[in-house]
Amino acid sequence: MQHWDRIEAFVEVVRGGSFARAARHLGVSSSHVSRLVARLETQLGTQLLYRTTRRLTLTDAGTVYFEHCCQLFDGFQEALNAISDFQQQPTGVLRLTCATTFGERFIAPLVNDFLARHPQLSVQLDFTNRRVDIVDEGFDVAIRTGALPDSSLIARKLCPRREYVVGSPDYFSRHARPHTLGGLSGHNCLQGSSEQWTFDVDGQHRHSKVQGNWKGNSGAALLDAARKGIGLAQLPDYYVEEDLACGQLVPVLDQYACTHTAVWVVYPRHRHLSPKVRQCVDFLVEEMGRGEVS
Repeated sequence: MQHWDRIEAFVEVVRGGSFARAARHLGVSSSHVSRLVARLETQLGTQLLYRTTRRLTLTDAGTVYFEHCCQLFDGFQEALNAISDFQQQPTGVLRLTCATTFGERFIAPLVNDFLARHPQLSVQLDFTNRRVDIVDEGFDVAIRTGALPDSSLIARKLCPRREYVVGSPDYFSRHARPHTLGGLSGHNCLQGSSEQWTFDVDGQHRHSKVQGNWKGNSGAALLDAARKGIGLAQLPDYYVEEDLACGQLVPVLDQYACTHTAVWVVYPRHRHLSPKVRQCVDFLVEEMGRGEVS
């Protein structure tokens, strides 16, 4: 069994030229260093140092042993430097998942910018409207929208998000505009990935079940259906703001608009967060925070 403290003491004595300098470097007493070197010599069964009151010199055996030990400790230092670099630089494969439209429009360009800064990194982007279990499915980072359920995941806010209920002018030429949530029952409510729409009522988050003759898991397809007057749709701001600005879509029930949701970046809780995750999350938060999504 090797006693690394003995070997380290011997190397520092030779490098420093004295037991006192080695002791100061190691943060121990000179007598402790002397004992460690003596025990090493006993362990090896040979003398490594000639000791006089004025100087220390290596024996032939000590010279050979010191050369090998220097290589050993230089290797240790290289290993420490390597792990330090690893802890600072994002490396490996970063796996990220996000809803399709938001991911393609906003997240992918930012991830591509991040990759351009760190070409030693690899990325795998998964765009899906399915709710992904990032721990079980091995993802490093996920982008989530809306109100977050209680979870063991760490979440950081990327940007605010608002839900709009919209219809086309053509639709409202044939149907009266609803003014209450109860009034939705008389309308063809187009359904996305959920049969429930979300609202804020007196400061409380409320879900309302809606019905209609259209259902799909594509926000772009839902937007197209609303534009063509098929029915009402509830869509987040980044889908409809341009249509609202030009009058192609008309908002209703604004007094119940769900405004306290957001877009989040979430990732599993780890004691030591990898550089690729930490730096990617920081980059997304910083870049998305430069301005509201539009």
